[in-house]
Amino acid sequence: MRQTPHLDRLTARGRDFLGTRHAILGGAMTWVSERNLVSAISNAGGFGVIACGAMAPDMLAAEIAATRALTDRPFGVNLITLHPMLGDLIGVCAEAGVSHVVLAGGLPPAPAIAAVKAFARLICFAPNFAVARKLLRSGVDALVIEGSEAGGHIGPVSLAVLAQEILPELPEATIFAAGGIGHGAGIAALLEMGASGVQLGTMFAASAESVAHPAFKQAFVRAAARDAVASVQLDQRLPVIPVRALRNAGTEAFVMKQREVAARLDRGEIAPALASLEIEHYWAGALRRAVVEGDVETGSLMAGQSVGMVKAIEPVAVIIDRLVAQAEEALARARVAEPA
Repeated sequence: MRQTPHLDRLTARGRDFLGTRHAILGGAMTWVSERNLVSAISNAGGFGVIACGAMAPDMLAAEIAATRALTDRPFGVNLITLHPMLGDLIGVCAEAGVSHVVLAGGLPPAPAIAAVKAFARLICFAPNFAVARKLLRSGVDALVIEGSEAGGHIGPVSLAVLAQEILPELPEATIFAAGGIGHGAGIAALLEMGASGVQLGTMFAASAESVAHPAFKQAFVRAAARDAVASVQLDQRLPVIPVRALRNAGTEAFVMKQREVAARLDRGEIAPALASLEIEHYWAGALRRAVVEGDVETGSLMAGQSVGMVKAIEPVAVIIDRLVAQAEEALARARVAEPA
């Protein structure tokens, strides 16, 4: 087993919280973070997280059981706060004995926080310092601060800024940093700033154990950081939820779609509510088309800017081992450079 004394010292709180060898969370990615990838991350010493997404309670129960059949290590479940059956899904997690629950997609309601904390440790996302402090005061056990460099739905602030804003102000909190992380030296820097660990998604989405379509993974291997772009809103009357994904024909067509709908709105050919609905529904099913069917032209290739560091399709264990080695080397090098 690789000896990582410097890394272990800085990740002690995160490792203890997760119950893992390494304080590395797998980001919950719809259609990707299922039993195979989740168990691979946990078996490699990290902490896999099932992406519940729009699953019904019976589907989630089956996925938890299937994951448990593949690993005896800790893993968690990510639930979306806006899911119409959130209470039932929390009940499924409780019955299955899930140790950690991640509530994402907005501020969690107080009843959901209480329900989760009755049986598990609760992790939530904090987009700024004020929300971070509020979540901790409401009983949340740990936070993820995710910068706009991340893939999928993103906030407006980079991790470089969030880390400076939040980590020094909450030194006693368990906080995992996320967004654009793809090298151990970056992990080391975040730990030095006060993070308890990190969360990665993009690197794992292209791993050997990921069930994503081969064409989806190869798009990641070919991409540069600049290819992972945030969706653009052309007209304030037509709100667009920011999503970071690889630029393709679909993203170009989305810009044209916004122009077309805005022009119809100007001419009075469509009501504002219906116009917004057309924009909102444009990407419906696009992530599944990319991940499951391999449609890399019109599907949504959600990826963070760390995609430029994906050089090959590798096993999860290789990815984690490399990140750990890089982080330990960076921390050891910094110690050697310190004045006596």
